[in-house]
Amino acid sequence: MKVLVVGGFLGSGKTSTILRLGREFSKAGKKVAIIVNEIGEIGLDGDVISKYGLDTTELTNGCICCTLKVSMKTTISLLYKNYNPDILLVEPTGIAFPHVIKEDVKLMNLDGVTVQPLVTLIDGSRFKQLMKEVKNFAMRQIIDAEILGINKVDLIEEIRIPILEESVQQLNPKAKVILLSASKADEHWYDFVELAMGDVPVREETDQSVSEIPEEESDEVPMEADLNSITASGISSYATEYKLTEGITPDMAKEVSGEVMDSLKRKVIELSPEFVGHIKLFVESDSNTIKTNLTGFDQDITTELIDTATEGLPRLKILSAVSSIDRETLANIVNETISEKLSKQNIDFSHEKTHDHDHDHGHAKPIDIIKNN
Repeated sequence: MKVLVVGGFLGSGKTSTILRLGREFSKAGKKVAIIVNEIGEIGLDGDVISKYGLDTTELTNGCICCTLKVSMKTTISLLYKNYNPDILLVEPTGIAFPHVIKEDVKLMNLDGVTVQPLVTLIDGSRFKQLMKEVKNFAMRQIIDAEILGINKVDLIEEIRIPILEESVQQLNPKAKVILLSASKADEHWYDFVELAMGDVPVREETDQSVSEIPEEESDEVPMEADLNSITASGISSYATEYKLTEGITPDMAKEVSGEVMDSLKRKVIELSPEFVGHIKLFVESDSNTIKTNLTGFDQDITTELIDTATEGLPRLKILSAVSSIDRETLANIVNETISEKLSKQNIDFSHEKTHDHDHDHGHAKPIDIIKNN
């Protein structure tokens, strides 16, 4: 079993990359498993990956660099024993230290398991802003990486790409820097796959083979053990789920998604004018799921349609993680906005209030039920 950890800050394109890798490896005849670690108690991207037919185990009860160590080990052991995949793809939350996961897997000493070079993705379209808002945390992820993938190159002015490559390489001279776009089927993508996975093919012909990167110890001083990644990131996060008490049409789901995200963007910018992070919203209708994303104050809201039937009553699920806003304020903004927009559309809903990432998961969860008559 080959284990590949794909890390990177919030909104760097980890899920899109993991999803594409999983689909291509599966198409090539490989048995693939995916572990998704998300902040909070609400799973989001795990749902999306599962809807594409890939096996997914979600770890969503805490910070991967602290409370999830035992759970991660147990999960990997069970996958290895009972499912025996050829490839295990691990997606940490964007405010984790991915090297911790890789080291934990190596220390398990499982027979027949190879841990691939650690990948950290960088959103090249907002690299300058990340260095401004969360420099120390982003630097830690970059310094620990063995492969640095500058993602979303299709969104970067061509003249800026060589400068960006050089800047990233200077931050970590030992890492292999490679360009890619998870949305493009080009040489950049396939070079990235060969670099990360070695001899696992995803295309019939290969222009060049890329050898695996030898592991080297970092000269950097590690961060103190008692400083977990959530604290270090300077990011407040809040995730929650609303259950809609009746089915809604795809058009209504799209309208609600747009209104919620537009309003959230305005409210967050009022409090944090140059915020970075990631707001992900999923709204299920009776025939598909609308996924919307926002990764910063200067970024556009993107929308994706996932054609899958919804089992049971539909849900609205959201993950918000932004800079320079305290968590309580963020939670209030999110819940007030969603309640307002659902009520405006006369959509009845119930809300299970969550207490994510307090590192104390014994809280009760009161349920609010709202009916709009």
